[in-house]
Amino acid sequence: MDNYFLNLIISGAPDAAAYVRGSEDYPGIKGIVRLYGTRDGTLVCSEVCGLPFERDNPFMVFAYHIHSGASCTGDAQDPFADTLGHFNPKSREHPYHAGDLPPLFGNYGFAWNAVFTARFKPAEVIGKTVVIHKNPDDFVSQPSGNSGAKIACGVIQTNSRF
Repeated sequence: MDNYFLNLIISGAPDAAAYVRGSEDYPGIKGIVRLYGTRDGTLVCSEVCGLPFERDNPFMVFAYHIHSGASCTGDAQDPFADTLGHFNPKSREHPYHAGDLPPLFGNYGFAWNAVFTARFKPAEVIGKTVVIHKNPDDFVSQPSGNSGAKIACGVIQTNSRF
């Protein structure tokens, strides 16, 4: 086995995590995002339930990003306005922001995924927010992929806080 892949193997507690909760309009959304540091980046593992779905479309797709803001607060128009924009320390265009992640694929309201990214290490995103959007990301539109309303959010915390 190549040493690179040995460094992706995880065991034990994650280095950081975020408990995700839905907005007032989506109170049933709950989940956890775990971040495991590797030699070359981060393995992001996500498990979310209570996502919206339609009878005729139980397999909805949701944009999913790490945002630069430190709070899941906002106002009536945007309950998660304080999450700010995508985490983008190198000022790149979308979808090359460090916080751009692959979408969540809903299955009757449940989604699970794992993705490796070399765009950040867990320590770089502690205190940032994880956001799930109502629409899929088109990976083209600036600045955020036309991903629609923010429907769920969680603050990334250190291992000692969860």
